[in-house]
Amino acid sequence: MTIKPPASHALDELGIPHQIYTHTGPIRSIEQAAAERNQDVNQVIRSIVFRISEGKFAMVLIAGKHQVSWKALRQQFDTSRLTMASPEEVLEVTGFEVGTVSPFCLKCEIPVLADKNVFHPEAVSMGSGIAGTAILMRTKHFRLALGEIEIGSFAVD
Repeated sequence: MTIKPPASHALDELGIPHQIYTHTGPIRSIEQAAAERNQDVNQVIRSIVFRISEGKFAMVLIAGKHQVSWKALRQQFDTSRLTMASPEEVLEVTGFEVGTVSPFCLKCEIPVLADKNVFHPEAVSMGSGIAGTAILMRTKHFRLALGEIEIGSFAVD
């Protein structure tokens, strides 16, 4: 029996078309995930959670193996210091374990920022809230589902 991922429930509520992809075994790399989904690595969107200050978090959506620009994030939040959220903080804030995080159906309301590169491919995939399962969708539907979020240059060039 397959359990429907939380992200899929959230997308259904928004009327957003998507597919659920279930991997047959453990995922050991972003390259493996992309290959099994028949995608380029830059079509895999990572949802990374940062601690901006005590009790304040934000999520950055980044394409493939690109790295987040710490400088851009510090400027965005007008802070000289921020850190990646610990696995415990990620679970507490999103409701999801690291490696399954989705920008949809978050446990707590946090700012979501997207690097402009996540919208370049025609289709993307991302975490679903359940290990070994991904959400696949057309990028135009991904953008629509995200609603009002900050889009900018958040990746290291």
